Amino acid sequence: MTVLSSMACMSQTFGMMQWFNEPEQWEIKDGSLIMNVTPQTDYWRISHYGFTVDDAPFLYTLRGGEFEVKVKISGDYRTRFDQSGLMLRIDHENYIKAGIEFVDGKYNLSTVVTHHTSDWSIIPLDKPVPYVWIKAVRRLDAVEIFYSFDDKEYTMMRNAWLQDNHPVMVGIMGACPDGNSFQAKFENFSIKHLPDQRRLQWLEKNSGSND
Repeated sequence: MTVLSSMACMSQTFGMMQWFNEPEQWEIKDGSLIMNVTPQTDYWRISHYGFTVDDAPFLYTLRGGEFEVKVKISGDYRTRFDQSGLMLRIDHENYIKAGIEFVDGKYNLSTVVTHHTSDWSIIPLDKPVPYVWIKAVRRLDAVEIFYSFDDKEYTMMRNAWLQDNHPVMVGIMGACPDGNSFQAKFENFSIKHLPDQRRLQWLEKNSGSND
């Protein structure tokens, strides 16, 4: 019974999630989501480029509190800024997206953090990779972003602020700002609930009291 409960906590079915900017072509096959990313779409606000866009495909579920989310991503990236990955979003002015972004013919581990205006950080890769795992851990008012090539050893790529005690839309996204679409694949998507740290601290201090 414990094993079944644990498995249920970890799993998240794509079919039970909601679309924001649903793409024209997508399918769920063997538990994986494959989509043709809508062309000329992205998520970005104001800084550096001077424009705001909020129109790329995003499949999400709503989560409160603290959690760990991860997914295995791959894609046939072809055009500058083709990208796929995870996104955590409170609203159009507050979101984090992280994954692979194709820039100047190279693969980059990319994170965009937006609080009214967007910033962008990258880790260039020496060569193309067939897939990568992206993991985000939301704890209190921080989100830690990690990447892995084997789902065993994870390396942090960003630590960013995100308002705590507020529901978050969390899921997978793809964007194709300059191109005419590409195919992205998302596998092994999972969300794991994490006990609230402040409550755990309170319980430790008040372990002798009644409920």
